[in-house]
Amino acid sequence: MAYLKGVYRTLAGIAMLMALFSVSPPGLADDARISVTDADGQPLANAVVEVYFPHDASADTGVEQIAQRDAAFHPEVLAIPVMSQVAFPNEDITRHHVYSFSPAKTFNLNLYLQETPPPVRFDKPGVVVLGCNIHDHMQAFVVVSEAPFHTLTDSTGQVTLPTLPPGEHRVRVWHQRLDDSQQRWWEGHITPADHLTVPLELNATPQPRPQPSPLQQRFNEAA
Repeated sequence: MAYLKGVYRTLAGIAMLMALFSVSPPGLADDARISVTDADGQPLANAVVEVYFPHDASADTGVEQIAQRDAAFHPEVLAIPVMSQVAFPNEDITRHHVYSFSPAKTFNLNLYLQETPPPVRFDKPGVVVLGCNIHDHMQAFVVVSEAPFHTLTDSTGQVTLPTLPPGEHRVRVWHQRLDDSQQRWWEGHITPADHLTVPLELNATPQPRPQPSPLQQRFNEAA
C-alpha cells in the first residue's frame, strides 16, 4: 500500500511539472492584434491595416481580381503589394467602363462586355479609387501597399498580426470613409504583445443612393 501511495505521489509530481512546462515562457505572449472601430466603438470591416518592420524587400505579387457583378465591384476594397496586377472581369449583361484618376494609378478600360481586358499593373503605393463611366454609383478601392504586412479587418473589425520582431513598429490604418479625399491614414505604433484598438472618426460624405444615369438607362434598355 505504501508503495502505491509513493507511485501516486510521483505521478502527481510529474503531472505538475508537465503543467508548469506547458505554460508559455515569459515574453511569448499571444499574437499582437488590432481592432478598428468607429468613434462609437462599433467594429469597422474592410479597413486596411499596414504594419512596417524589417523584412526582405521582395514581395509576393500576382494577379488579383475585381469583378463587376450586379452593377457593383466585388470586392469593394482590395489590398495588394506594389507591382501586383488586377483583372477586371465583367460578369454583367451590360457594359462597363472601369477607370481611375488617382495619383497612384491612372487608367481607362473602355467599354467592354463579357471579354476581360488585360490586367492592370499597380506599380506605386497609394489608394486607387475606381469608378465606372456607365454606372455613376459604382465605386471600389485598390490599396497598393509597400508594407511587409497588410490586410483587411474582418467582420468584427479585427486583424491578428504575424509574429513581430521585438520593438515598436509603425502601423497605418485606412478606411474609405475617413475623409472625402480617401487618401488619409491613421498612424501609430505597436509592439509584439499589444492588443491595439484604433477608433476612427469617419468624416467622409456618405455615398448617395444609386441613381441610373441617362447613359446607363439607354444601355439597360438595349441589353
